[in-house]
Amino acid sequence: MLAAERRGLLLTRLQQDGKLVARDLAIELGLSEDSLRRDLRELAAAGLCQRVYGGALPVSPATGEFETRLGVATESKRRVAARAAQLITPGSTVILGGGTTALAVAGALPQSLDAMIVTPSPATAAALVKHLAVDVFVLGGRLAKQSASVCGAAAAEAASKISADVYLLGVAGVHIDEGLTTGDPDEAAMCRILVGRAADTYVLASSEKLGTVAAFSVVRLSGIAGVITDADRSHPTVHGLRKRKVPVIHAA
Repeated sequence: MLAAERRGLLLTRLQQDGKLVARDLAIELGLSEDSLRRDLRELAAAGLCQRVYGGALPVSPATGEFETRLGVATESKRRVAARAAQLITPGSTVILGGGTTALAVAGALPQSLDAMIVTPSPATAAALVKHLAVDVFVLGGRLAKQSASVCGAAAAEAASKISADVYLLGVAGVHIDEGLTTGDPDEAAMCRILVGRAADTYVLASSEKLGTVAAFSVVRLSGIAGVITDADRSHPTVHGLRKRKVPVIHAA
């Protein structure tokens, strides 16, 4: 089998099975594990998979530039945002994370809402200017271009002084085994701090993020209160979340 054919087969299997186990595939295809891992490295370098220990997983499509991602899965994000907005009650303090789905949540909030919104995202803060009854607190720090949100020591220091009722967390990937992941290490660290500052954390998971991973871990699934998604109830990741006793909030 030619190298190009072999890599095409690997991508097909990744799509079908949701993962690639290097040892098993090497035996099945009659290859050395070194040869198979070389194929996985090349696929990963082309952005076609995310390498993990022992094999590879589907790579998240939500790791590109912020402006590009604004046009990805817009209807899915709109549905998730509309459902997430319902979790924000009058008088509450809510952390609204960075990313394009969090920006959609800001747009879905009712004009009459009276609440405190804490955000690391300048774009989200700007979208809340027209909500006159919303008190907006913007965390300051280094701007992570991918999510257009701030991170780093200054932002972490400010975040450590917050106590919130709810954190609406945007991530790049939601995976049963790998948990929640994102594409920037500083952003991942900032998200972990914010998870620790909220009574409940809900993940904003438009359907294209389910079953995928990015390079940096945020938290395990056990660290969240639930996942908000518009994915079908038969989706393998939705089924896996329920099996792990992770609440799934469906967005219509």
